[in-house]
Amino acid sequence: MQPLRRSLLAAAALAALSPRARAQAYPVRPVRIVVPNAAGGAADITARTVGQKLAAALGQSVVIENKPSAGGVVAGELVSRAEPDGHTLLLVSSGTAVSAALFSTLPFDALKDFAPISLLATFDLAIVAREGGGFATLADLLAHARAHPGQLNIGTPQIGTTQHLAAELFKAMAGIDAQTVPFNGTPPVITAVRGGEVDVMVDILGGLMPQIAAKALRPLAVLGAQRAPQLPQVPTVRESGGALASFNVTSWNGLAAPARTPPAVVERLAREVQAALAQADVKQRLQDLNLRAQGSTPAQLSEHLAADVRRWSDVIARARIPRQ
Repeated sequence: MQPLRRSLLAAAALAALSPRARAQAYPVRPVRIVVPNAAGGAADITARTVGQKLAAALGQSVVIENKPSAGGVVAGELVSRAEPDGHTLLLVSSGTAVSAALFSTLPFDALKDFAPISLLATFDLAIVAREGGGFATLADLLAHARAHPGQLNIGTPQIGTTQHLAAELFKAMAGIDAQTVPFNGTPPVITAVRGGEVDVMVDILGGLMPQIAAKALRPLAVLGAQRAPQLPQVPTVRESGGALASFNVTSWNGLAAPARTPPAVVERLAREVQAALAQADVKQRLQDLNLRAQGSTPAQLSEHLAADVRRWSDVIARARIPRQ
């Protein structure tokens, strides 16, 4: 019997079962994880690392399908329209929340069309300056910005990225008049900072570590609630106190299924993901990428996503960033 025919027959047999029986029979064919990023990046490697463990736990192969596009639209639409049986999953992230806040129309609703499963990992962002460029600490940066309104330039990747919106949030909470300068990706921002074209940049810490290690860039602060394990000597933004005492921005990724996926299937996947993330080799693999393994319940991921959508919607409105 041809593989496609076997898959169709298995799907028909599963659909004929009651929801409880479907959950008990799951999975009956390979599971695919659709990743809205190109192969080889942190998101892709996270999905593959966890996917290997899921395959062993579920007794079915797990296939990673990369569908990169602006805002993750292609991947999100594909999964939102997939059969809600747990065999097609989506790698969601802080970018999913940004897209929900930034795009006026999407072919799916990030908060209604997916069933959250679990967080996978979190990763830090940082503010960095050129080594020897005049800013040794975040206090230096803030003092300069307040003494010279409108003259500080903060480089970030493209408009609407988590990094760009984090810079806007930093400006708003710090109460400084500074210019945000988006570039087409991380490498051009690094070049601009090193060349003195912009004063500082905000980006994901993992991609900046080689430049920091080479003493080309100097980390002024990390944006999360806690200091980064790889740079324990670098303070957080919130350690500045005052209006920044509650500042906290981290990037994250997780797994979700189409809405209406049987709760028992979602719960099983959540348990298996959490078990995978607890394994030492998975933790180490993610740590090598400057990520922190961090599972969650489906409810926790749901609230995490909703809170991010609310926050970035507010930042976009306050910064007067045109919705796309």
